[in-house]
Amino acid sequence: MVRCSNSLVGILNFFVFLLSIPILSSGIWLSLHGHTQCERFFDKPMIALGAFLMVVALAGVIGSCCRVSWLLWFYLCVMLLSIIVVLCFTIFAFVVTNKGSGETIPGKVYKEYRLGDYSEWLQKRVNDNHHWKNIRSCLYEDKFCNRLEFFSAGRYPNASEFSKKDLNSLESGCCKPSNDCNFTYISPTTWNKTSGTYKNPDCNTWDSDNKKLCYDCQSCKAGFIDNLKTSWKLVAIVNIVFLVVLIIVYAMACCAVKNNKDDNSYAQF
Repeated sequence: MVRCSNSLVGILNFFVFLLSIPILSSGIWLSLHGHTQCERFFDKPMIALGAFLMVVALAGVIGSCCRVSWLLWFYLCVMLLSIIVVLCFTIFAFVVTNKGSGETIPGKVYKEYRLGDYSEWLQKRVNDNHHWKNIRSCLYEDKFCNRLEFFSAGRYPNASEFSKKDLNSLESGCCKPSNDCNFTYISPTTWNKTSGTYKNPDCNTWDSDNKKLCYDCQSCKAGFIDNLKTSWKLVAIVNIVFLVVLIIVYAMACCAVKNNKDDNSYAQF
């Protein structure tokens, strides 16, 4: 008689196996049909994740339902490693996203973002030219600055009206110049430079060219990190729930291994 823990492990891993199919298929589709660099960036991780889940799920199903002990031991080792990795990543995500937030500007609804306010580890990642080139390409391909210009056309005729616009961190950091520059407002993504010297290096970097704007500014990197912080914190919270589930499944798998061992011992008599 198949025991409850074996059945549960088998059922859960069967659903994981079903989940792995669309993940693997999506990764393969992106690798073949992805048009942008951002889309192609996700193909290999999705293929790896899909293949990993498929192999582990098969080991769990066959090991628990067919009483193949060595597959269950393999499954246990992978589950233990997964628990450790998820736990470490969750702690790391909370630590590196603990610092930094937008700076409130008097008289303006939107905030501005300074790269130096965030963790040194994240600063090093975005200051790496190779990394930022790929990130910059993704930001440009997303066209969020174009959407800001399009949907704000005519609604904000001057700087005073535009200051009432609630911008997200990427729009504030990448689509407009810093408040330090005191440039002349024309439209949300078009500002005329004023003469003089600038303390903020982003003022020299700014360009009203739609392909340049402030994508190479420190404020854009800070805005990207701030946006990443929100995503990572959400992922970290989800990981806590996932970690609890992993521990429960791991405990059931341990029971399944014990069941297999007991059954094998009984069969020898």
